[in-house]
Amino acid sequence: MMVIVNSIRFPQESASQVGKRFLEVAPPPDYLSMQGPYIKGTDQGIKALEIFNLDESKLALGLDYVTQRCVSYFGIPGYTYEINVYFEAQESLKLIGLA
Repeated sequence: MMVIVNSIRFPQESASQVGKRFLEVAPPPDYLSMQGPYIKGTDQGIKALEIFNLDESKLALGLDYVTQRCVSYFGIPGYTYEINVYFEAQESLKLIGLA
């Protein structure tokens, strides 16, 4: 298993627009298990994390879904995101020939 972590930021002034779009976004497909979004207010605005669990064989599809999810927020002032992929330690060991 692996996870895709989506880090989102936007100013407080954009919170209402982000909330409205969030209600319109398609739910994750069956091959993705989503946790969050987890939301935190900061002195620089609002930060949110979404965590998607999936099997490595579905990585390309998962990245496409998460990217399209982020694209649906385009046009909202100050909205930014960063998508990262994390492997379980055992999977990482396989990548370097130690498992």
